[in-house]
Amino acid sequence: MATFHFDFVGPERTLYSGEVTAVQLPGTEGEMTVMPGHAPVLTSLRVGVIVITESQGSGKRIYVRGGFADIGPTAVTVLAERAAPIEELTHESLDRDIEAAELQRDATEDLQKREELNGQIVQLQETKALLKL
Repeated sequence: MATFHFDFVGPERTLYSGEVTAVQLPGTEGEMTVMPGHAPVLTSLRVGVIVITESQGSGKRIYVRGGFADIGPTAVTVLAERAAPIEELTHESLDRDIEAAELQRDATEDLQKREELNGQIVQLQETKALLKL
């Protein structure tokens, strides 16, 4: 089965580096699955879960809160604003993220920024429900 190289870099550490068969990304324009030979794309990421498929039936899930993905035919690099393996997430950590986004939203008068933060809050709440935290 064909593979490509995937690097996932968070602000504090590299969360993944290796050969994979597919990566599902929460792009701002919608979910997208990247496979070997993908056309070059640079996309921003929203709050969500990146699903890494290492081989059939084997993979990892990583929570991401914003960032960018540089996609090419032989490699994908994700630079995340905030990220953590699913196993490290807790109910409290997601609640802190929601509270921080709400405080930012309430502190700004920029309507576009408020709308963006409202979207992030909804995405965080959906992620929390999806992960049953």
